[in-house]
Amino acid sequence: MPELPEVETVRRGLQDRIVGRRIAEVVIRREGLRFPFPASLKTLSGVNVEGIRRRAKYLLLDLSDGRVLLSHLGMSGRYTIFAAEEVPPEPPRAGGTSGDVPVSRFGEVTGYEGRHDHLELVFEDGSHAVYTDPRRFGIIDLFGAEQESEHPLLRHLGPEPFPPWDSAALGRAIAGRKTSIKAALLDQKTVVGVGNIYACEALFTAGISPRRQARTLVTKRGQPTARLVRLVDAIQRILAEAIAVGGSTLNDFASVDGGVGYFSQQFSVYGREREPCTRASCGGTVRRIVQSNRSSFYCPSCQR
Repeated sequence: MPELPEVETVRRGLQDRIVGRRIAEVVIRREGLRFPFPASLKTLSGVNVEGIRRRAKYLLLDLSDGRVLLSHLGMSGRYTIFAAEEVPPEPPRAGGTSGDVPVSRFGEVTGYEGRHDHLELVFEDGSHAVYTDPRRFGIIDLFGAEQESEHPLLRHLGPEPFPPWDSAALGRAIAGRKTSIKAALLDQKTVVGVGNIYACEALFTAGISPRRQARTLVTKRGQPTARLVRLVDAIQRILAEAIAVGGSTLNDFASVDGGVGYFSQQFSVYGREREPCTRASCGGTVRRIVQSNRSSFYCPSCQR
């Protein structure tokens, strides 16, 4: 699943390519993804994209009519942007009638023969934003900006993992919690967007076992321990480094121009089960355990 650095990479790509453009048409090729597409998508013709934000792993397009277009990439969703001169000719419509939804013209580029190009935003300048999602776990929604704070997908989200969020804030959130620190980091009410890959990497960098109870990283007076300070520093540094290289491409992820992320080349523990620990002074071996149905990779020799 694309995590925060991957979603931020997509946001930046969309920011550069579609902000300021006017939507001419919305092409819908199926009824929905994880949830049905809102019928109001068809009312976007003539609306400008004013800006694009990220909240946790959600993309939020601010529109000129006061609405917000929400998108979640699910497990395999991605956007591909085509300039007007890159748009191939439209193939014959299915069944040969003008009322049918056209077959995707982008199949050779977006993959899967175009069978999973589910949604297109067509802009007045002739460019296209194509949403492709073979597993169909993505989400698309459209709502008024005044509804954002109470939107069921957004209202329970915790803080972003960047300043002003700090070790004191995380300490308050995990004080007294007997759950593992790994599970706490994946709890979107505690902090958003860290994700499984980056939680494993940050815990390794901070020298903390994913099994450690979250409450043990807070003093009896409610202050963050030195280990918790190191952990927050590792989270912020690793996420920033991952964003700088376009995230991590493991399976389906690609940026809006089809590029891949390179942070996977820097993994210290994730996906490295039975390989030697990358700390020169350690000599341990990376293990994989399952926590809350997610794989945790760590070195039991140097993560305590």
